This record gives sequence, C-alpha cells and structure tokens, in this order.
Amino acid sequence: MKYVVGIDLGSTTTKAVVLDEGGRALGRGITNSRSNYDLACQVALTEALIHARFSFVAQAMEERGVPPERARGLLGDLERLFRREQYRGQVDVLERTTAEVVGRFGVEDARRGVAHIVAAMRGESDALYAKGASRKSDFFRDLAGSRWHALAEEEARRGGGDFDVLVAVFDKAILEVENTPWAEGTFERFVRAALADAAGAAGADAAALAGGVDRAVSLALEQWSSVGTGYGRARLPFPKERIRSEILCHGLGAHAMFPQTRTVLDIGGQDTKAIQVDEHGIVTSFQMNDRCAAGCGRYLGYIADEMNLGLHELGPLAQKSERSVRINSTCTVFAGAELRERLSLGEKREDILSGLHRAIILRAMSLLARSGGVHDEFTFTGGVARNPAAVDALKALVAENYGALTMNISSESIYTGALGAALFALRDAKGRTSAPVAGEVAA
Repeated sequence: MKYVVGIDLGSTTTKAVVLDEGGRALGRGITNSRSNYDLACQVALTEALIHARFSFVAQAMEERGVPPERARGLLGDLERLFRREQYRGQVDVLERTTAEVVGRFGVEDARRGVAHIVAAMRGESDALYAKGASRKSDFFRDLAGSRWHALAEEEARRGGGDFDVLVAVFDKAILEVENTPWAEGTFERFVRAALADAAGAAGADAAALAGGVDRAVSLALEQWSSVGTGYGRARLPFPKERIRSEILCHGLGAHAMFPQTRTVLDIGGQDTKAIQVDEHGIVTSFQMNDRCAAGCGRYLGYIADEMNLGLHELGPLAQKSERSVRINSTCTVFAGAELRERLSLGEKREDILSGLHRAIILRAMSLLARSGGVHDEFTFTGGVARNPAAVDALKALVAENYGALTMNISSESIYTGALGAALFALRDAKGRTSAPVAGEVAA
C-alpha cells in the first residue's frame, strides 16, 4: 500500500500524519523533538505507521463481524499491551546504556544503585500499563525521568549510591537512549508479545484479533511522497521542494478537519499564528508573534517548572480559580520573578494560573485582530488547544469581542500542521508521473 506523510518539526514535539492514496488518514505519531532531526522525523513516522497498522487490525475485526464496541475494547487492550512491550524494550536499552555510562565515567559506586533502579522500573511496567492506569506522559523520556528520580531518592537513602551521581548517570544515558534507532524492537516483536496476553481475554473473538495482527504485520507500506513543515522546517532532512510553511500547512490542515473554517489560531511551543483562510483552505492573511516565546507552550512549560507541576496539570488547576489574578507581563524572562512575588503576597496558585492563561490568550487575541479578526467558523489548533484553561479563556474573549461563533477544537489538533503537510504531499504525489523515490520504503 502506498502512503504519503507530513512531518511537523516543532520546537518541543515532532508530529507525523500518514494518508493513503485516497487521502484517508491511516495513522499519526508524535515524539519529543531533539537535536537529531533525522531521528526525530523517523521516530514520529514510525509511530504514525504503528498507528496505521493498528487501524488495519481494527479493519480486519470489522470484516470478521466483531461488534464495533467489542472491537474497540480489544484494540485498546492490544495497543496498551503493545506500549507496555515497547516500554520494556526501551528500559532494556536504558539498562545497557546506564551500565556503559557508569563504566565510562568511573562511578562504580553507583553501579548497584543503577541496576536496582532499572530492575524496579521493569517490574513496574505491568502496573504502569494496567487497564485504567493513568500516565503523566506517553513519552519514554518523561516516564523514565520521573520514576528514575523517585527511585534514585529511595536508593540513595538505602546507601545504594549518591543521588546526584545516580541522576547524572540517567541524564547522560537518556540522550543516547533517545537516539537509539527504533530497530531495537520491531512492530511484529512487540505486537506478537501483546497478542499473547490479549488473546486470553478475547474469548471467541481471539481468532479475529489474531487475524488482524497477521494482516497488520504482513502488509507492505510504500512511501509515495513526503512534505515537512514546522518551526524547525529549515533543518528538516528534506529537499527544499518538499518543505512548506507552517502557515500554509495549518491553514490547509484546519480546513481539512473543519471545512467551514475561516479563522485559525495555532498556539504551539515556540510561536503563535493567527490565520485567515478562504473556502478552499487557502491562506488569505496571517499574523505571527515575534521571536519571544511569551504566550506559547514554552512559556507554560517554564511556569510548570517554576511551580513544580506537570505541564498537563496547569489547565485543570487554573480552572479551580475563583478570582483571576491580573498578570502584568507574560515575558518568559520575568515570569519567574512575578510568579514568586505573587506567591509571596499570598495569592493562590490557581488564581495566578488563571490570570496567566488569560494573559496568554489576550496576546493571541491581538494577533487575531491584526490578521483580520475572528470569523465563523473559528478553529483552535496546536498543543495549547489541549489546555482546558486556555480554551475557556479563548471562548470567553472571542464571545466578548466577536459574539457567538462556532469554535472548533479537535482532540487531534496538535497534528493539524502535519495533516496539512501530508495533504500537500498527496497533491505533489498525484502531480508526479515518475515512480516513488528510491529508498522511500517503510518496513
């Protein structure tokens, strides 16, 4: 099967969307952005192809007559167990790499503690991926980092090594682990292991589930074309003719998700874009913030670090506010100082966060006004669209300034730019008469 892919290399995450020859979305993937752009693109694409293969499992179960709700449950269990196997594979790489770091830097006193931490992480994998379990992140670096620090504290108290040394070993190793090719594990290896555990609960539908896995494993996927975009697009390992601007991709992607879209607001990790599009998704005007990260995801990340919170915790905490504090500056440089001052004056964290979210959206509203205002329908995209407090503030300010409008927010909004890039790739592929580019074949 031929596919096209759009890659959106953002400042914090790299996203990929895969479409088939008819433009149907097959899969999407996301990973941390990193200094190795080739690897970031490859990991995001691999994740998108994994997602695509799971869609083939679902299709096979549908064809075998498995009821939709039952099929969704079986697929969810299979994916969850697949991620557990993938996590275990990454822990194996972490074990090998931390052992090498201990030897390389001569910190032998930490070897026993490192081994105990890795063993504990491996032992926690069943609970981490148990049905109904919640995880703070889907990224291995975040999951491993959180547990490593907690386990390092316990190990240091037991005399298993110096805490700072144990953490330093992880910090050195995780960079190498992230840059280890995905070939450390294959889709077939992980999905077969997951199936072995999932089949027992599948009962009478076990044969349909196994048949779906066989189809997903055996199906050959051939890359037909690719287009890259995003904050780091200039450093993507793509030819110039396969690079598109963020503005064009977000405009087209938003239009594909919501065909009546006329105004798009994208708040990503490093920039904010206000975009006007016509009925075909073609950009008619736009405005972007300056190079300052104020009012973007990076700013929220900085605030989360200052408050010792996870980024995903900011929005829900801000929603608990009863009195929003007015924030004078959203400058990242001064954010920490103002935050500490507000806290020292006795202001509640949730009230400060509520004010911060409102201040961020006020900056975005200024960009929207300069781009031509807000028109029906209005679509909010980017990672910050996942933040409920930012969504609440935006809805309130749009209603206050422009009246009642249809506001679209997709659960997949973070993939909007990659979707637009994939659609450009599809147009390019259909416009070509030559065969697919040599080497563009995915295993």
